Amino acid sequence: MITKVMFQKDSVEITAIVLFVLTYILLLIFPKIRAYIALGSAAVFVILGILPVGKVFSTVDWNVIMMIAGTMGVVSLFIESKMPSLLADLIIEKTHNVKWAIISLALFAGIISAFVDNVATVLMVAPVALNISKKLKISPVPGIISIAISSNLQGAATLVGDTTSILLGSHANLDFLDFFVCRGRPGMFWVVQAGAVVSTFVLLWIFRKEKQPIQAMERTEVKDYFPTYLLAGMIVLLILASFVPKQFTLGSLHFTKPDAINGIICVALFVIGLIRSLIIRKDFKVVTRALKEIDYFTILLLAGLFIVIGGITEAGVVEDISHIFVNVSGGNLFALYSLIVWASVLFSAFIDNIPYVATMLPVAGAIAANLGIDPIMLYFGLLTGATLGGNLTPIGASANIAGLGILRKDGYEVGTWDFMKISVPFTLAAVVTGYLLVWLIWA
Repeated sequence: MITKVMFQKDSVEITAIVLFVLTYILLLIFPKIRAYIALGSAAVFVILGILPVGKVFSTVDWNVIMMIAGTMGVVSLFIESKMPSLLADLIIEKTHNVKWAIISLALFAGIISAFVDNVATVLMVAPVALNISKKLKISPVPGIISIAISSNLQGAATLVGDTTSILLGSHANLDFLDFFVCRGRPGMFWVVQAGAVVSTFVLLWIFRKEKQPIQAMERTEVKDYFPTYLLAGMIVLLILASFVPKQFTLGSLHFTKPDAINGIICVALFVIGLIRSLIIRKDFKVVTRALKEIDYFTILLLAGLFIVIGGITEAGVVEDISHIFVNVSGGNLFALYSLIVWASVLFSAFIDNIPYVATMLPVAGAIAANLGIDPIMLYFGLLTGATLGGNLTPIGASANIAGLGILRKDGYEVGTWDFMKISVPFTLAAVVTGYLLVWLIWA
C-alpha cells in the first residue's frame, strides 16, 4: 500500500516536471503567445488533478495582478499628461554636450523607472533622445540603448518599479518601505543605487568622446497635473499602507488589513483617474484608450504561471529543486548565494525574467527553509541577478526590445554586438556591485 502511494506520488511529480519543462520550452519558442501557453498549461495541471480545482483561485496572487493593472493604468494617464516629456526637457536645458545629455537622460529614465514600468519609461524618454539626435545629426542608438538598460537597472529599486519587484514584495510579504530599510538593514533600493553609481562611470567612459555641444529645445507644455498627483499619491498611499498593522482597532470596531491592500490602492487610484477624465472630457474614448494601455498579455501570463507554479509546488517539484541547489553548492551558503545570482544573470540574459522570477521565488524560499536561514538574502540576490541580468542581451528584457523597436521604426537596425558593447560592461558593473553588497549586508 505504501509502495503504491509512493509510486503514485512519483508519477505525479514526473508528470508535473514534464509539463513544466514543456511549458518553458514553448514559452521560449513562441514568445508572442506566451500568455496562452501559460494558461493552457495551467488548465492541464488542473484537468490532470495535479492542482486541485479548489486551490486554483487561491494560487493566483491577486495582489500582484491588481498592482500591475492599476500601476499601468495610472502610468498611462501620467504619460498622456506629457509630464515626463517636460521633465526630460528641463534636464536637457542643464546639459552642455552630447555625453552629458545621454548620461542625464539615462539617469532620468532610471529615476522614473524606479516608480514606473520599465517599458513605459523607455516609451516616455526615448523620443526625447531621438529628437536630440536628429537636431545634432548623430546616431540615436547609443542614447536609447543607455536609456533602456538604465531603466531596467532601477526597476528593482522599489516595490512598484518592475513586475519582478512586485512579485518579490507579494511573495515575501515586503511593503514599499522594506525596499529602503528591511529589518533594520539597507534594502534593495540602496543596492541598486550603488550599482547605478558604478555603472554610470562605465557610461561616462563609453561616451567620453561624445563632446558635441547641445542647445535647449522648446519645453513641452503640460496642461493637466492631476495624473502627476495621482502617481505621487499612489506612492504615498503605498508607504502609508506599510505602517498599517495586520489587525487594528478603531474605537469598538476591529479591522483586518486586506492581503491585497497594495493592489486595491493602485486599482482605486486608476479608477479615480478614469472617472475624472471621463467627467472633464465627456468622451468615453478616454477610458477605452487608458484601458488599452494595460498589458493584459503580461497579466494573463502571470495568472497562468501562478497556477503552473502552484501545480509543481503541490507535486513537490519546488522542494526537490531546492534540494538540488543545496546539493550542488555543498550546503555552503556563499556558494549557494553565488549560484542563484549568476544563474539568474545567465538565464535572464536569454529568457524573460518574469516567469523565471515567479518560478524561482518559491524555490529560494524552500532553500532557505532547508538551511534554516532568513530567505531575504536569497530573494535580493535573485532579484539582483534576474533583473539586471536581462540587460546583457537585446532580448533579455522587455525594455530593451521596446527601445530597439523604436529605433527600428526610425530606420536604425541594431546588431547584437552594437547593443552588447554598451550593455555588457554596464550590466557586469551593476551586478557585481549588487552581488557583493547584498552579501555584505545580509550574510
